[in-house]
Amino acid sequence: MSGIIWIVMIGFIAGIIARLLSPGPNKPSGFILTTVLGIVGAFLATFIGQAVGWYRPDQGAGFIGATVGAFLVLFIWNRLVALRVLGDPGISSGTGTPPR
Repeated sequence: MSGIIWIVMIGFIAGIIARLLSPGPNKPSGFILTTVLGIVGAFLATFIGQAVGWYRPDQGAGFIGATVGAFLVLFIWNRLVALRVLGDPGISSGTGTPPR
């Protein structure tokens, strides 16, 4: 149980740092999505690190790797929104203006 809490805490902190380092509006936002961003970043960093040979198969990415992975995920997200592959969650689809 403490392992899951540790993963959530590291994911949240890595997500916050990635949001601070990334330019742009950083949407979607919120505690849960920031935590998911950090956790997905950690999985991405672990996958890439194991594929390249930086980590053993039983070893995961650390805090810095999770932050870099979260930054990459956020960068890809922002590029997909900029290219209009994904809709911007900050803009309602009916009027084209941001909600107040």
